[in-house]
Amino acid sequence: MPDPAARDAAEEASAFSHPAVPPDASAAYGDHPDQVVDFYAPRDGRTRAPLVVALHGGAWRAPYDRQHLTPFVDFLARRGFAVASVEYRRGSDIPRQGGTSPVAGRWPETFDDVAAALDAVPELAAAHLPQADTGRIVLTGHSAGGHLALWAAARHVLPADSPWRLPAPPALRGVVALAPIAHFERAVELGVCGGAVTELLGGEAEYERRAPFTDPAALLPTGIATTIVQGREDTDVPHTVAEAYADAAAKAGEEVGLTLLEGVGHFPLIDPSADACAVVSEEIAQLAW
Repeated sequence: MPDPAARDAAEEASAFSHPAVPPDASAAYGDHPDQVVDFYAPRDGRTRAPLVVALHGGAWRAPYDRQHLTPFVDFLARRGFAVASVEYRRGSDIPRQGGTSPVAGRWPETFDDVAAALDAVPELAAAHLPQADTGRIVLTGHSAGGHLALWAAARHVLPADSPWRLPAPPALRGVVALAPIAHFERAVELGVCGGAVTELLGGEAEYERRAPFTDPAALLPTGIATTIVQGREDTDVPHTVAEAYADAAAKAGEEVGLTLLEGVGHFPLIDPSADACAVVSEEIAQLAW
C-alpha cells in the first residue's frame, strides 16, 4: 500500500508543477486589488460557450491565490468552456510564537467579495468575454473554494437578516464542488486545514453565531443542481466531510451527487495531468450543456 504522505506530496507537486496561464482579460468588481476576475476564452474557437465560474482554494489564507488554479481553468478552456476565475480577500499573516502565520479568511470581507463577484460576473463577462453564454453558468471551486461555491449557490436561503441574501435563486445551471469544506461541524471535528473553519468565522467566540450564515450544510435545500467530486484518499479534506453534506442534503429533501474517486487525494481534481481532472470536466459538462 502506498505511503499516504508520499502520495499526497507527489500529487501536490504534480498539481503545482504546471506554469501559470495568463488570462485573456481581467476586470475589477471592486476597488481592492483582490477584487478581480480573470477571463479565459474557449480554446476551440467557439463563439458561444457555457461559462464556468471558478473559485480557488487554499484554506481562505492569503498565500494561496488564484494563480495556482490557472492551469485548471486553462484546462477547462481547452475543453470548450468560457471561464471566469474569481479572486477574493483572504486572511493575512498574524504574529505567532516564533514568527507569523496566515489566518483563514477575513470577516466579513471574504464573503462580501464572493457575493459581489458572483453578482458582477454576468455583466463583466458580457463586456470582457463575449464568447461566454451567461445563460449557462456552472459554479465550481476547490477545497475552500468549493465551500464558497456551495455557499454562493445558497444565498437565497440565507437568514432574512443576512446582507448577502438574494431574493431568488441565482441563475446557475448547477454547482460542481471539488473536495469542498462543505460541512462545518464535521470539518471542525476533524481539524481540517489546521482549524481553518473556526478561523474563517473569527474564532471560537463567533463560531456559533456566524455558522448559520456561512455553513453550506445549514443552507439546505437550495434547489440548485449540485455535484461533489471527491478523492477517497484525500487527507486534507477527508471524504467524510462531503458525505456529511450529502447526508444533510438528503435529510432536507435534496439529492446531491457525490462522485468518490478511488486512489485519489486532494490535488488531482485540479491537476490537468491527472485523470481526475477529466472527470471534473465531464461533471461540469453534464450540467453546462
